[in-house]
Amino acid sequence: MDYASTQASTCTSCSIQGDFSNYWVPTMYYAAQNGTFTSVPVSGGTVYYEQRVTYPGKSLTAFPAGFRMTAGNPELRAYNQTVQQEAISHVCLNYNGGGPPQSAGFPTVNCPDGVRSQVYFPSCWDGVNLDSADHQSHMAYPLGGHPDGGQCPDDHPVPMISIFYEFIFGTGGFEWYGSEQPFVFSMGDNTGYGFHGDFVNGWDVELLQKGIDEFTTNDAGSADNVYSTGIFTAPAISGQQCSLPPMVNEQVTGTLDALPGCNPVTNSPAPVPDCAASKTLGSFTSSIYTDETSKGWAYLGCGVDTYGSPALTGPLQDDATMTVETCIALCGGKGYSIAGLEYASQCFCGNDLPARASPTPGVIGTCNMACTGNSTEMCGAGNRLSLYQKCGSTCENAQFGVAGAGGTVPSVTAVAATYSPSTVSGPAQTSALSASSASTASAASMPGSSSSSSAAAAAATTASDTAGSGDSVATSAAAVRPIIPSATPSAILSFVASAASSAAPSSAPSAEPTACPSNSTTSSVTLPSGWTSAGCYLDNLNPRTLSGITFAWWGEQMTSSGCALYCSDKGFSYAGTENAGQCFCGNELVDSQLEPDTDCNVPCEGSATEICGGPAKLSVFTNKASTTRRRRSHLRRHNQYKGAHFAGASV
Repeated sequence: MDYASTQASTCTSCSIQGDFSNYWVPTMYYAAQNGTFTSVPVSGGTVYYEQRVTYPGKSLTAFPAGFRMTAGNPELRAYNQTVQQEAISHVCLNYNGGGPPQSAGFPTVNCPDGVRSQVYFPSCWDGVNLDSADHQSHMAYPLGGHPDGGQCPDDHPVPMISIFYEFIFGTGGFEWYGSEQPFVFSMGDNTGYGFHGDFVNGWDVELLQKGIDEFTTNDAGSADNVYSTGIFTAPAISGQQCSLPPMVNEQVTGTLDALPGCNPVTNSPAPVPDCAASKTLGSFTSSIYTDETSKGWAYLGCGVDTYGSPALTGPLQDDATMTVETCIALCGGKGYSIAGLEYASQCFCGNDLPARASPTPGVIGTCNMACTGNSTEMCGAGNRLSLYQKCGSTCENAQFGVAGAGGTVPSVTAVAATYSPSTVSGPAQTSALSASSASTASAASMPGSSSSSSAAAAAATTASDTAGSGDSVATSAAAVRPIIPSATPSAILSFVASAASSAAPSSAPSAEPTACPSNSTTSSVTLPSGWTSAGCYLDNLNPRTLSGITFAWWGEQMTSSGCALYCSDKGFSYAGTENAGQCFCGNELVDSQLEPDTDCNVPCEGSATEICGGPAKLSVFTNKASTTRRRRSHLRRHNQYKGAHFAGASV
């Protein structure tokens, strides 16, 4: 992947148009007693842009076109007292109070609200090289022994905007056994010392520089004011839709017999041995749609449905055994040419598809709910339609992926390289797309390949960048999440003006990650008297979590405020909104569970400043006394620095 390919992206999962950068960290897995590995969900992710370093006579500089770097050492398995090591840390989260202090390795106690893993990137540039052989030598940490503030050294005299990653892994629900902590990063690290991050610049450089200059002296104040100066604008395509299919044919989520790629678990600094594993690079869309071309039906993409104004107006069938085959047979048998599957169990038919409901070319969307009759097939999602159309003698499914011959990804085989400090482990993330394609992929990657130079990257002339197996996309403007299950990390871009401090990093927890305008269930919701937010809850299909009134609608576009008022007026004590456009009422939460607030992240159709749940997740409001444990507010990690602050982009 090169800078030109990032700029060819047509969408971004960040809420600032113009940032197509890639931000990566390794995936965490739970090592079970039976020898299997289960991917640990990311419940929140934050990227801070901070103004922390100085050099006499020079101002802070934006990352130039073509710039990339890494921080941390994935081979490290023991603590070494260096500034590079100090840039890596982990915080055990307990929102009810308590918990051990911040540590360089994995916490040694169970953390009920997860583990926040952190990496601070070097901020001093040599002013010449956009990259280096180890992806680090062209950069340096400031003088003074602390990674997050001070004066740049003379051999790296260009002060740049500082980047700090935080990712919260949902470790609290996993069972501990034995005398050791049970988690491991994707590169086989069960110590936590090898945590690391990658950054590949995809910013509109002039835009980022304007933001740096503006927020040195002006405080945007809150995420709601991100666009107030006119420098930043929101993207036209929702970040929820900005994703691509897996680019490598290897499972990296769920429960696995071994870590992806060639990454045996090691707790010593010895190099990992070579292996002969090889994977094929391509566009693996089997997890997104079902190929029905042999039956004369082609997949059109993921369309948008609107309650009160349905996209397909023909027959509807809701079936607990719904499959793609069932739906196209139903619609075809009744003489219709378009079939749409929604919310796992619903089938809609029609002959015309309005423009407002049509899929965006090249964009996968969020049709990621498994069909009730076949868990290997996708049947839309809340307010989203998996669309199929009769195609006669010539049938071709919608195309997704990196720009190449015919708009598809060429198939490339790469052999795993020896694991080295410059190697990054994680799923391939791509930004190289055609003008009609989305900007990102979240998939398994070449085992042992480098984020900057690998056999796969060299062979893939479409500039699809690869990393070692298992990396999470940290908060990427160009790549965010595995398609299944859908994860939704959020990001904060934080500009802090005071750059010269050399104080040691604080161990105080940072602010909870929030989306732009807000990744909170409440956001700017106006609730009826006596009502409060209960949090983000899983929505079940059978029985429904809220079953008093399902798919409630009162003739206006959906908002959480409107849903709560409607349910209150109807005499219900609970209201829940889901996936931008659905409202449910009830008097109890049936067979549900509290989820991280960050899982409810979709803006309401009727108000971009309100959150209306997420895929299969309900933003819940109630007039009952809440028994839900709520997260405490916690302080920003860098609150000892004074100066202008800007928060606001999300992925």
